[in-house]
Amino acid sequence: GDHPGRLGTPDAAGDWNPVPGCAHCPRPEATAPARVECPRPQEKVPGRADRPPTLACMTTDAHHGLPSTIPVSPAGRDPLPLAGRTVLVTGVSRRIGIGHAIACRAADYGASIVAHHYRPHDASQPWGADDIDAVMDSIRTHLVGPARLIDIPADLAAPGEPARVVEQAAAAAGHLDALVCNQAMSSPDGSLSEMTEAVLDAHWAVDARASILLAQAFAAQEGFASPAPSGSAHRRGAIVFLTSGQGLGPLPGEIAYAAAKAAIAGLTPTISEELIDAGITVNTVNPGPVDTGYVTEADREATAVMFPQGRWGEPDDAARLICWLLTDEASWVTGQVISAEGGFRRC
Repeated sequence: GDHPGRLGTPDAAGDWNPVPGCAHCPRPEATAPARVECPRPQEKVPGRADRPPTLACMTTDAHHGLPSTIPVSPAGRDPLPLAGRTVLVTGVSRRIGIGHAIACRAADYGASIVAHHYRPHDASQPWGADDIDAVMDSIRTHLVGPARLIDIPADLAAPGEPARVVEQAAAAAGHLDALVCNQAMSSPDGSLSEMTEAVLDAHWAVDARASILLAQAFAAQEGFASPAPSGSAHRRGAIVFLTSGQGLGPLPGEIAYAAAKAAIAGLTPTISEELIDAGITVNTVNPGPVDTGYVTEADREATAVMFPQGRWGEPDDAARLICWLLTDEASWVTGQVISAEGGFRRC
């Protein structure tokens, strides 16, 4: 299961912005600073392979007054932005967990859900395991229209299991459109002086290796085999990894977890670059400290000053961001490690 959470006017710069459709766009005065002119709509905009490393001007359709390709409702946003898509979420084993929240919100957005779970992990932890049937029944209440739920149990640390989970999910659903790697190993862990090879290897297998292999299998689907057509409207897939706050401050007593999660965060730009030509965006989210049932009242009192909004993070705080990254509204966002911690103060 998922980890319970861890601690036509000048613009502002003075440049002159030409009015779309104006043939000349004269400057307000002869002394206005020079700038590189953007190509007009009728001119050929260079393709991705032809563009120089740095563009001096914006070349998006929006700049030239052309309509967006993202459909919206009369209210301004698509109420079911994931309708017709299938999302694989790993680590969906407890109703109070982040994985369950992600699955429920993606279902609320119209998606079909493939929920991976591994109950033995939670059974070995202090908070204990949930009833998997009850977890799945809860997600079903969020499904919209023809969307459906498929659940797959698996130990993602076992050789071959990440690929098997993706292949089984794709075979059952027809195709996977998004992947959220939410699985995590919580303990055992320890300080540097306590660390062992076995603990390091165990965390690496679940927290890092499994995510890499899940992404590999996801991207190997037949629909992603050829390069995507140019243009943001042609994004065909999305991957979201989960990391922690190890890059923002110490995680005392969590050497193995921090090392594995740091690897995922560090790999995000590289995996993103490799998959962007296939039309797959790749991002990583640090949800900050999230209360998934392990926080005591004593913990709340001791840490109250660290949460300026007056509460710990909740699973749906992370789910809202993660599910947005799966929608077309986030099609321009890739290669990013995003921390959403509600202003959490480490000191």
